[in-house]
Amino acid sequence: MIKTTLISLLLVVNTSIAQKKAISNKKATTKHEHPSLVLTKAGVEKIKSQLGTVPLFDKTLANVKAEVDAEILNGIEVPIPKDFSGGYTHERHKRNFLMMQKAGVLYQILSDETYAKYVKDMLLEYAKIYPTLPVHPQTRSYARGKLFWQCLNDSNWLVYTSQAYDCIYNYLTEKERKHLEKDLFRPFAKFISVDNPQFYNRVHNHSTWGNVAVGMIALVMDDDKLLETALHGLKKDNIDPNAKDNDGGFIKKKGQKVGFLANLEEPFSPDGYYTEGPYYQRYAMYPFLVFAEALQNVKPELKIFEYKNGVLLKSINTLLNLTDADGNFFPLNDGQKGMSYYSRELVSAVDIGYYFGGNKTDLLSIAKKQDEVLLDDTGLAVAIGIRNGLETPFIKKSLDLSDGKNGDEGGVAILRVNGSKDELSLVMKYSAQGLSHGHYDKLSFSLYEGGNEVIQDYGMARFVNIQQKGGGNYLKENTTWAKQTIAHNTINQDETSHFGGDFETGSMHHSEKYIFDVSNSNLQIISAKETNAYPGTQIHRTMAFVKDDSFENPYLLDIIKINAEKEHQYDLPYYYLGQLMSANFEYTKSETLKPLGEKNGYQHLWKEAEGKTGASNAKISWFNNERFYTLTSVVSNEDNLIFTRIGANDPNFNLRNDPGFIIRKPQTKDSYFVSLIESHGHYDPVSEIATNAFSNLKKLSIVYSADAYIAISIENENNTKSMFLFSLNDNSKTSKHQIKIEDKAYEWVGVYQLINNY
Repeated sequence: MIKTTLISLLLVVNTSIAQKKAISNKKATTKHEHPSLVLTKAGVEKIKSQLGTVPLFDKTLANVKAEVDAEILNGIEVPIPKDFSGGYTHERHKRNFLMMQKAGVLYQILSDETYAKYVKDMLLEYAKIYPTLPVHPQTRSYARGKLFWQCLNDSNWLVYTSQAYDCIYNYLTEKERKHLEKDLFRPFAKFISVDNPQFYNRVHNHSTWGNVAVGMIALVMDDDKLLETALHGLKKDNIDPNAKDNDGGFIKKKGQKVGFLANLEEPFSPDGYYTEGPYYQRYAMYPFLVFAEALQNVKPELKIFEYKNGVLLKSINTLLNLTDADGNFFPLNDGQKGMSYYSRELVSAVDIGYYFGGNKTDLLSIAKKQDEVLLDDTGLAVAIGIRNGLETPFIKKSLDLSDGKNGDEGGVAILRVNGSKDELSLVMKYSAQGLSHGHYDKLSFSLYEGGNEVIQDYGMARFVNIQQKGGGNYLKENTTWAKQTIAHNTINQDETSHFGGDFETGSMHHSEKYIFDVSNSNLQIISAKETNAYPGTQIHRTMAFVKDDSFENPYLLDIIKINAEKEHQYDLPYYYLGQLMSANFEYTKSETLKPLGEKNGYQHLWKEAEGKTGASNAKISWFNNERFYTLTSVVSNEDNLIFTRIGANDPNFNLRNDPGFIIRKPQTKDSYFVSLIESHGHYDPVSEIATNAFSNLKKLSIVYSADAYIAISIENENNTKSMFLFSLNDNSKTSKHQIKIEDKAYEWVGVYQLINNY
């Protein structure tokens, strides 16, 4: 019933524009009604009729009203720009565009001209200063804005303000509209596009915001010519082909398509994975979806939600799956930890996805957690669905997300398995570079238990909007540490980063999936190969969650095979979080801390201790969030076992001082790294009782290794053995394999086999 009602509402809204010409034609003679971008005239009437009967919508409306009322009492402030992110003028202009958008909505829903007047007066103040406003005085950006230090934030302003203008369009006189468009909106759109093609004409989350900003104001002004530049970019620009942005990423490739549709086509894989990673996918989802909603309302003939097989709506589900148990996004590439689906961008994404994506009831469960909705047609639909008890659980599953425009540039795999207490989640990255926000970390991984990091990805070196730390911008340590390979849980060769840390080279390559199989809930596996990170060296990593009743939780098996043309030093770090409990080998703690190396991120690691072991296994255990963890690795007498801590050569204390454990294999050619990670036990700080605090793994060993096969033996404390057999070169699901171990033949079909009690 709700779905039918919503479809009817859409038909009402779209009727007045159904006869418009295609987007490439000149400006239509018949103007559309207002509001029509996000709110619609029919939608407003539906909202008014439902007020007082939809609790979540009413709650959100009351909260927004209280917030805007307080701003109105505070008065209008439009200061001359001068600050970086986090500074007063930056935050004031940001607050202004957010409040204008909300006030415009309140005017439509409550029919109170107080809110329309607030928006009008604010816009007139901006129109007063904008014609003579110089570029921002802070010179750090490759594309300086006027209101903000970069065009990106100026574009944020216009995306939100366009919605406010749409809401009060009919409140304004024709003279006022002409004044605002002549002195504010058209010059603003020209500045972020024609005057800054290096920002506007590219494929990047920056340009997505720019394209959408121009497109949104074009829709309000009913200017199809301007809209064309939003959809397809500028036909001509003067971009230097060698120009780079602040992050080291090249601005535009030769012959590359640009504009909103190109930004929708290129970075998204068919699975809805955004190549820059979930943090920036979250940031870009708002402009992508709000513009798509506006286009659907005003230009339904474009069928924007069907573009690229409906990738926009698909990407919402993908992004929600790229979160831990607490809803925090996995910090792949540049990503600030703590960003979650509670952000305003994801509130919009969930509501729009529900409304335009067939009323998927599992999205309602996320919206219920978010505890707020958009004050528009989509938010009302979600709130009604929740009121009527339609929500179903959003179940995150193990999945393999392809990367690249055509889904053929590697990917990101997520394995999920239920433990005794919480879900365990493995994230393995074998993707493309990820544009300028990418890190040099092929075949890296992170491990979670519930919402807690067990083995962490550092994320980015930045304190967003905290002025004391580099004006809230990226810190130099993002380049010297966070992007470097040693900052990740993957193989480092000769203390150098993948692709030599060169963006152009890294952008040419991606890892190749070998196998992803989650058909057996007791053994889920991801395996991928990397052949370009270090020329002449192939790295093949296989990771598997294995359920074994003799272990409290499923354990993680990590197997890396390296084939090289010559000898190298290999380092494999594990960035565990928590307090070290014990190690089964002797080590010498450094009396004087020195950096582990001189460059490529090594200069930021303190060498805290080093040891060796005469045994075949190195074992460390640590404690974190009332849980115990143990890492057991197969090692040789020649391997160096190094305890590190992040923070060397960091005079401004920009880096977190997190621990790490590195297994170093000195000069060797072909080699294996085999490890097993257990989660076990619990410590109750109230009763002060620790249970199951020790590892259940007695011995981990490689019992067979060759170019084609490897076999790993896992022996627990009860002397029960299991063996993992793996074909390294034949990933056919139907191939038959046979190997002999101690004169006993083992056979299996497919890529792998787990033999219990062998």
